[in-house]
Amino acid sequence: MRFSLLRTLGYFAGGLWTAWGGRKRIEVAQRRNLRRLVDKARADSPLFGRLYAHLPPSREIELHDLPVTRKPDLMRAFDDWLTIRDLPLDRARDHLKDMRKIGVPIGDVAIFRTSGTSGEPAVIVLPSSVLEYSYGISMARFDRHQWKLALKAGVKVAISGGNGHFAGVGFNKLMKILHPRLAGRWTFIEAEQPIGRIVERLNAIPDIALIQTYPSMLTILTKEQEAGRLRIAPAFFKTGGETLTDELRKRVRRAFPSLEYDIVDAYGSTECLVPSLECRSGRQHVNEDWVILEAVDQAMRPVPDGTLSATVLLTALANEVQPIIRYDLGDCLRFYTDPCPCGSPFRSFQVEGREATLVHVGSVTLSPLVFDLEHEHARRVQLVQTGEKDFEVRIEPADEAASEAVFQDIIRSVQRVFRDNGLEDVAVRESRTPPQFTASGKFHEVLPLRGAGSRT
Repeated sequence: MRFSLLRTLGYFAGGLWTAWGGRKRIEVAQRRNLRRLVDKARADSPLFGRLYAHLPPSREIELHDLPVTRKPDLMRAFDDWLTIRDLPLDRARDHLKDMRKIGVPIGDVAIFRTSGTSGEPAVIVLPSSVLEYSYGISMARFDRHQWKLALKAGVKVAISGGNGHFAGVGFNKLMKILHPRLAGRWTFIEAEQPIGRIVERLNAIPDIALIQTYPSMLTILTKEQEAGRLRIAPAFFKTGGETLTDELRKRVRRAFPSLEYDIVDAYGSTECLVPSLECRSGRQHVNEDWVILEAVDQAMRPVPDGTLSATVLLTALANEVQPIIRYDLGDCLRFYTDPCPCGSPFRSFQVEGREATLVHVGSVTLSPLVFDLEHEHARRVQLVQTGEKDFEVRIEPADEAASEAVFQDIIRSVQRVFRDNGLEDVAVRESRTPPQFTASGKFHEVLPLRGAGSRT
């Protein structure tokens, strides 16, 4: 696998050219790239050849002509999904079993896996074009603060899952192999460790420029900084993979006065590393020349701008090895109805979360954000749904002697939320099981019942 700076500069120049041309040039580029991908998929992917057999010629294809695809169906047909024939699923899984090979290419591609939060993990295959796109398009659309982040001297720290081939850590390790100077200096910390150990490691790093992690971990770091146990002065935070709330942004700014810029919140997934970039107004702008995001309802029909979607369909136009076309991603988002104050011609949206994180109790659906699970004597608190109307509280105490009081306080708080939402017969119990992480190292404060309303 080779990373080409020349092709990266091509994405950079093309990204600038498309943006300068406004909506008309964006739509022309998107249509051209879509039809090229469809043509490639029909010719070289047996699966897409069958799916698109009844459709008109690729040059006449419109997006709505194409069927929706879903992860379980694609994974069942993995060997027919790819446009290359030398990477069967068995070979990919053998590579993913070896933790020494995280970020190591296999032939001309890199492979990662998703965490499987909402069902079976997906095996994602990334050719060099995806890496070149990710760097090139980002450079073309960075604002001056993001350029400062990219060029900042000092140690960059990634706090993510260390137990699998996940893109959070694996992408940086891959770039260290392909282009060490572009990758920069990175230190990797496993999110699954006890909080005290993570704090010790961070306090021992003398010059932290950037910490890249999940919002859930950033919440914990902020709490440790407020308590005085964590004593660091990073210049930037970069988050992704979960919903970043305005309340957390404000709290982080107070706890870390060293920040030179507001938190850079990256929306992305293993299936598409850079679908959008955040502007100085805090909006996510779709890189529409190379990515298509469709906000749809449960029946896969488009919803109007300003309406929260039931899910989003992703089309990643830079990946011709593993076609991601109208792929049900599972996120809930809302496109803005007004132009962005930053002046970008690209559509902007706000992410509300994932269907798989919502709590379903009978006919009532609750966002995990309605539960206040912080406690001064606990480093982590987790609410786990074990049955439709059964929940348990798990904690990592900061003070073991106070753990019983923590349990009782949290249980009362959770029961109050259920009562306020008309749910009187919900059982909430304490559990001595430690809080658990997703496979990729995310810490979800609320774990809904698997399969309850989730899209797999």
